[in-house]
Amino acid sequence: MSKLLVLIVDDEQRICNFLSAKFRSEGYETITAQDGREALEQVLSHEPKPDIIILDIMMPMMDGWEFLKELRTFSDIPVIILSAREAGADKIKGLDLGADDYVTKPFNPDELMARARAVLRRCGYNPSLRQALSFPGLEINFSKREAIVQGEEKPLTRIEWLLLAKLAERPGELMSYAELLSNVWGPEYRDDIKLLQTWILRLRGKIEADPKNPQLIRTVPREGYILHVSKPSDL
Repeated sequence: MSKLLVLIVDDEQRICNFLSAKFRSEGYETITAQDGREALEQVLSHEPKPDIIILDIMMPMMDGWEFLKELRTFSDIPVIILSAREAGADKIKGLDLGADDYVTKPFNPDELMARARAVLRRCGYNPSLRQALSFPGLEINFSKREAIVQGEEKPLTRIEWLLLAKLAERPGELMSYAELLSNVWGPEYRDDIKLLQTWILRLRGKIEADPKNPQLIRTVPREGYILHVSKPSDL
């Protein structure tokens, strides 16, 4: 499986160098940028796209707030803010703008690595899974985070992808409402069955031949859902 790519955005070169070395020692690839504009150029032009972004706030040209606002108009790449700004209002602002986590400087590099792994897991990356799974009529590519149905690529939102990836971890097995809600939205949502049902309907609309008569994602009343497919083959 190809290595995950981390974009590190910080105007201090020493921090970029330190984080690059740390992530590379853990098996990641890295690219860096020293302001928001350069970071946007990296996201737009680099192939493959970054899998996660470590983002400073106080930078010249374009600060982290503006970068995050712009990024979220076209991309769901997960972002961890890494900033010396430690006020509660700044943390709330970052999360409201679409950051997935917020870490303050000075920071523990091992904790940052653990947080990055946790964010990637929440966003559908699971190193224990194969790079891709192929079922009759359905291909799930974990490295590219895409689904192909009957040979046609289906663009999925982040939530749709997270649900599909979670169900694909145990194809043919029941996943409870609480398990899906806790893993995709967080434990505080474990009882919000209406929320889950709404998103399952949206996902079925993307991948089912007949969403009103679903064959891939089947409901087990009052319990949960099953990805109803035969045994997958590796790609």
